[in-house]
Formats: sequence, C-alpha cells, structure tokens
Amino acid sequence: MAGNNTITSADAIFSLTVTNLYPSAQVLEGYAADAMFAMGDTEMAVAVRGADGKLSGGFVFGEYLQTITIMPDSPSWPIFETWVLTSVTAKAIFRCNATIIIPATGKKYTLTNGILQRTKAMPDAQRVLAAGTFQINWENVTPEAYNP
Repeated sequence: MAGNNTITSADAIFSLTVTNLYPSAQVLEGYAADAMFAMGDTEMAVAVRGADGKLSGGFVFGEYLQTITIMPDSPSWPIFETWVLTSVTAKAIFRCNATIIIPATGKKYTLTNGILQRTKAMPDAQRVLAAGTFQINWENVTPEAYNP
C-alpha cells in the first residue's frame, strides 16, 4: 500500500529458501531492535580519468551484499546454524533465493542465486547475548510494485 505516509519496517516480510536444505520458504523473524537487514552499496561502473583529463567509464557487475541481523534467541538463528553446519560438513555452498516485501513503500524485492558468504558462528556475550549478523551475496536483486 504505497503512499500511506509511513516508513515503518516492522511489517516487512523476508522469506528465504535454500536449495536442498530449505525448499519451503522460511520467514525470518527475531531481528535486532535497530537492525533487521541492510543492503550494501553496489558498484555499477568504473571510471578512469585519462592523462588529458577526459573521463572514461564502463559498466561493471557489482556485488549485492546483504547483512541480516537477528537476535540469538530468534527462531531464525537455527536456520543459519544448520545452513553453516551443512556447508562446512559438505564443503559446499548451498544457493538461496528470497523475497522481501515492504508494505510501507509498496515494494517487493526478488533476490536470486545468493551465497551465504559470512556468518556469526555464535553470539557475542556481553551484558546480555548480542545480535549476530549473516551476510548473503546475491546475484540479482529485482524490485517491483507490491499491492496486497
């Protein structure tokens, strides 16, 4: 429902599948209070200035590196632990796909052919257990309008 004058992320829905591990979509939950998921900047071009001052440039395929931040008591934490353990045991990667729906902006994002690239093996123990991060590198991220 775009245009409803809100920027809330509390109702965002992140559904993840992992080939040969989680063929049915797993809805992620139990995010950290101040961080749910974040997409890093993607390099789209390389620019080089020649000796004469002229700027040349070309398109490049950049990375879509996404960080997911969840609490250690999240029901989604075991999804990532199992994924990591299975990858380490098999010495293999397990590709993933996801859909993120953000009702506040009326957008749906389709993320494809991802690789779990970085993980938090265990939560940091501070005054209480801290949130952990998991990073997925996506091959493609495609936005489209979403109308429930």
